[in-house]
Amino acid sequence: MKKQVYFISLVALLLSNCKSMNNTQKGTAIGAAAGATAGAIIGKNSVLGALIGAAIGGGAGYAIGNHMDKQAREIKQAVPDAEVERVGEGINLTFNSGLLFRINSIELSDSAKESLAKVAAVFTKYPDTNILVEGHTDNTGTDAYNMELSKKRAYAVTDFLESKGVTHSRFDVKWYGETQPKYPNDTEANRKLNRRVEVGVMANDQMKQEAKDGKLN
Repeated sequence: MKKQVYFISLVALLLSNCKSMNNTQKGTAIGAAAGATAGAIIGKNSVLGALIGAAIGGGAGYAIGNHMDKQAREIKQAVPDAEVERVGEGINLTFNSGLLFRINSIELSDSAKESLAKVAAVFTKYPDTNILVEGHTDNTGTDAYNMELSKKRAYAVTDFLESKGVTHSRFDVKWYGETQPKYPNDTEANRKLNRRVEVGVMANDQMKQEAKDGKLN
């Protein structure tokens, strides 16, 4: 938690000097100034850390950020209930597990399948990204149960996206049970937010090279 607070403070400091910038420019600034350092602060075990750590900054980072702006808008339009944030040169997409699964179930609901199908359509439209999928739970139940539940839910999301045409090689799947809460597990409202599947979308090597060469559209 202290690492996350430190990073948030770092980003706030960066952005306090960038008030006139748009989202893409801010992402580029963060990538250039924080980059791998911020990723190390948070740790590679989180979507946020992975996104910040993957930033390359500079003109290429700006081009990637502009590309991600378009994807983020399309994902938000397709799935208004999802939390979609632009982070550095990538996208952080968060689904509350209550919107995806029934209680204590790993089976996707019909509405979840409809939403994920729309997300898959955006992912297939933009094939030059890598996709990190993470499963998380609250602290209800045993550590072992929560770890297994987060694993199965992360794979349920990944498998469904693959079934809709998203290439298997683009995915990296991780699960953390109750070990990475976004909020204190002190109220049911907070526990509900901690029961989630997070998705990180970041440039693959091909997109990064095209951005460096000035060929990214």
